[in-house]
Amino acid sequence: MSRSLLVFLVGLILVGFGFYLYSTDQISLVSPIPKVFGASKQVSLPENTWFPKEIPIKKPYDLNLSANSAILVNYDTNEIIFSKNMHGRQPVASTVKIMTALLALEANKLNDLYLVPESATKIGEDSMLLKTAEKLTMRDILYGLMLVSGNDAAATIGQNVSGNQDKFVNLMNDRAKQLGAKDTKYINPSGLDEDGKTQYSSAYDLAIIAHYLWENYPAIRDISSTYHYLIPASSDHQDYELYNGTNLLTTYPGVRGIKPGFTWDAGWCLVTYVENNGKRFIGVVLGSQDRRGEMKEVLDYGYAYYGIKISHPGLDLQAPI
Repeated sequence: MSRSLLVFLVGLILVGFGFYLYSTDQISLVSPIPKVFGASKQVSLPENTWFPKEIPIKKPYDLNLSANSAILVNYDTNEIIFSKNMHGRQPVASTVKIMTALLALEANKLNDLYLVPESATKIGEDSMLLKTAEKLTMRDILYGLMLVSGNDAAATIGQNVSGNQDKFVNLMNDRAKQLGAKDTKYINPSGLDEDGKTQYSSAYDLAIIAHYLWENYPAIRDISSTYHYLIPASSDHQDYELYNGTNLLTTYPGVRGIKPGFTWDAGWCLVTYVENNGKRFIGVVLGSQDRRGEMKEVLDYGYAYYGIKISHPGLDLQAPI
């Protein structure tokens, strides 16, 4: 073999090896980020087209509520049957978790594993009692979020979907705008009040967000309507026994969920989905002195508008407020 040919072959090999290294490096730079354990995934979906609309209605009777604001919307026709200060901006407590659940379902699969960060275990107040470094499926975390309103579950979702709370809050606010919720601003995924920061939504906006979640994610219907859920212990986590605190779930016929909330700034709040006698409603009461009693009144009012009288056992006085 001539010397020139040998030099040519060696050069060709070196060029090929260099191209291989370059290609490998480029692939590593654009490889998809894993969806769990701190990943961020932007979701781009068509804007929601379901907006509550005001219509001329004949009131079945007068309805006076202590709630700062409220709305009742026909789920199928999006007609507003009742409203009170429905666009009023105010703190809405743990009903914020409706958006938290939506982003989790848009970003990950139900069987994806979520790692519990230490920061989530230190939030306090309502909690499913997660332990640092446990790994649970996103499905199980959602049960903790929706049934016992776990603030630790909310923080775990934020960390696993976006990598940190600030990024997750940005996603929350972006998604609210995409859905047409114009009177909503989030500061955290739990709904807890924070000194010096303002977090708010409105009865109207919550109806939009709750409808979108309920309509597009059947899993949340199953989760939200579950009264008791047991998570057996595994090598990744302890056992959990969860009971649903969603008001009227067991006392008003047709109620299937979805989320109550309370903080001292927000007062008693409740977002409810109900289906009965062929009519489906989304109801919201915010800042109420008696969210269970007033939601019952709002739902009765809606069915009365259609000439339907609901027979129910009344309020369970042993249930959570």
